[in-house]
Amino acid sequence: EFRDVSFAYGKTRVFDHVSFRVEPGQTLAIMGATGSGKTTLTNLILRFYDVHDGEVLVDGRNVKFWTLNTLRRNIGVATQEVFLFSDTVDGNIAYGDGGLSEEEVRFFANAAAADFIDKMPEGYDTIIGERGVGLSGGQRQRLALARALAIRPPILILDDTTSAVDLETEKYIQQQLADLPFSCTKIIIAQRISSVKNADKIMILADGRIAEMGTHAELLRQNGYYHEIYTLQNDN
Repeated sequence: EFRDVSFAYGKTRVFDHVSFRVEPGQTLAIMGATGSGKTTLTNLILRFYDVHDGEVLVDGRNVKFWTLNTLRRNIGVATQEVFLFSDTVDGNIAYGDGGLSEEEVRFFANAAAADFIDKMPEGYDTIIGERGVGLSGGQRQRLALARALAIRPPILILDDTTSAVDLETEKYIQQQLADLPFSCTKIIIAQRISSVKNADKIMILADGRIAEMGTHAELLRQNGYYHEIYTLQNDN
């Protein structure tokens, strides 16, 4: 829950009295123009920054009162800018849980549509370069997603995670995310309507505030930013 949150980088205001709540197990999708604060919002949950006014709460408790270790180990994060280690594919996926079995690693790789692993020279034992040298953007994103899922997080943050994959692969990943074998609250930042339309709530950020909030159908009826993006992306 964000409760009357305000935040700024120096003199640059990012949020001005923003409030919203996501229930356990729900999916919140966030959209907005570049610079609207989408990634900053998730950074406040993770406490990379602290709010200036208001509160960010997880399970009804201000994030400032959770230890950083407890807070962050319960949040899986996959971003557009992926950091991979100079390690095996298996080691990268199991980074957050060294006790994962080979079967479990393969399960989460499959959920992230990382079927390309089996075609690599040594499969899951293939050493990949620092930051994923030699992999495509889409492949790096899918490994990052598998790593985030592998810790079975109660909260999953996906920041433009499928921007480099094709629509068919994205649809497959969405189906897998909808049927995870553990309870998970999802926060998805994306610019594709196809990535967000099935979310329980879609939030549009603009000028430091929540400009629109609702389901896909509700936002289409508002004829605002969401409707404009929908029209642009579906204009043949």
